[in-house]
Amino acid sequence: MTVHRLLKIVVIAGALATAANASDHVFLPEQPAASAGLDRIDSFEQSDAGSSDNSGSQSPPGLDRRDRIFYPGDTERPKPLLRKLFLNIAFDQKDIFTSPFHVNRHDALEWLVPMAATGALIATDTHIANAFENSRGQVRWGGRISQIGAAYTLVPIVAGSYVYGAWRDSAKAREIGVLGTESLLDSLIVSGVLKEVFRRNRPDEKNPGDFWGGGTSFPSGHAIQVWTIASLLDHEYKHNRIVGITAYSLAGIVSAARVAAQRHFASDVVAGGSMGWFIGRYVYDTHMSHLAHKHASLIPMIVPQVDPLQRRYAFALVFRPGF
Repeated sequence: MTVHRLLKIVVIAGALATAANASDHVFLPEQPAASAGLDRIDSFEQSDAGSSDNSGSQSPPGLDRRDRIFYPGDTERPKPLLRKLFLNIAFDQKDIFTSPFHVNRHDALEWLVPMAATGALIATDTHIANAFENSRGQVRWGGRISQIGAAYTLVPIVAGSYVYGAWRDSAKAREIGVLGTESLLDSLIVSGVLKEVFRRNRPDEKNPGDFWGGGTSFPSGHAIQVWTIASLLDHEYKHNRIVGITAYSLAGIVSAARVAAQRHFASDVVAGGSMGWFIGRYVYDTHMSHLAHKHASLIPMIVPQVDPLQRRYAFALVFRPGF
């Protein structure tokens, strides 16, 4: 194998670094809301009161930059939801594309395995592609099956989940619709950027497999999208394994179909699938980390009840919604 070929393998395998570590940076709060005392609540209120005078002031300790942008209660209000959704996506992209600078020994294995698999497949892509029959029927059916992972198939599914949740007042369905949309847009941006960076020719194009040849083969957009949704569903329904098994099975079929349709090489779908899985987990974990925050839950408070006319003195336990 030539030095040039080895260089390609190293460079392309490194692309997985843009997503492999993103899920480990989920902005966990410094202190759970359940353990926050009244002093901390007062400090939050004082910070909010002073925000009008100093809009650029720093957020209170224990809160991160997403706290004022997204929380589950907004999933039934489309106008603020859309604004907050796109701001979340902007933060997601920053975290994903800067993730290589945050790698450490604890998540090194999550980087090395996908990178090694992608590098090995790049070296054998042509042999794998030639192992298929590559008949006209195979290519036609592969293309049809793989459309399950197309954006125009997945977008109506996640949108339908949100509509169903709004209709049946199901917070879970709305959440899947919101996070599914965020995940899909994240994966579309990542795959679009990397396609322009590597410009690999597809198997059915001139000079198949060549990088920087003007193609859009690496990574597979269908694979990254379908594995993103599969990962999100698996994490959302972690206690119902049949959902994850079904989602991953469909994702695997779509990925294999893209190779059978001669639209992608094996390394394209493995790279895309790996990135998609990490993006789905990242979006879910980032969202779940905010459920422990003050604004995403009801805060128990002891409130004195005084009524001199009735000579009634008592204390009431009330739950105050977070801001």
